[in-house]
Amino acid sequence: MKRQRKKYLRPSHPWEKSRMDAEDAMLSKFGLRRKEEIWRAQTLLRNFRSQARNLLAASGPQAERETRQLISRLQCLGLVGENATLDDVLGLTVDKILERRLQSIVHRKGLAQSMLQARQLIVHGHIAIAGRCVNVPSYLVPVKEEPLIGYVSGKTFAGSKVGSPEPSEPVKAPEETGAAPERNGANEPTGEGEN
Repeated sequence: MKRQRKKYLRPSHPWEKSRMDAEDAMLSKFGLRRKEEIWRAQTLLRNFRSQARNLLAASGPQAERETRQLISRLQCLGLVGENATLDDVLGLTVDKILERRLQSIVHRKGLAQSMLQARQLIVHGHIAIAGRCVNVPSYLVPVKEEPLIGYVSGKTFAGSKVGSPEPSEPVKAPEETGAAPERNGANEPTGEGEN
């Protein structure tokens, strides 16, 4: 069985106030649950930038091939533009990576009213990409999959069908139908054993 490894590095100094304040601002801006998600994005960015720095120092056909592969991968993820260079890769920020998460895109597309609701919809299995349910909020969405994000067909939440614009029919109260309301005997006194 393959050994699981951490996908992030912790900060070198745990109690820097400026870094902690910046992380707290990112947590609330992107609706993240814990700082590990920020550290994971920082580690991913660190790896991209390290690879770009190594490619800037290298020369030859292998370096050119790897440069094209790195830039095409980042273009696929929507992190850099069409005519990007390695300098654009070095200019990437953590915010840019966090904006490409499924949670951020669901909120930006208007499928959820807040970042936290977007996270909840994803985790509960109400969001699909090309008809396939995705329940990972940190999924980095490729540009070609972005227009395919929507609700899962046939699932319900909050009393209505997901994706249907009209609300479901309201349930009539027992008084309106003429039937006597049901009584649950568990909470009512029975009159037995009272003094």
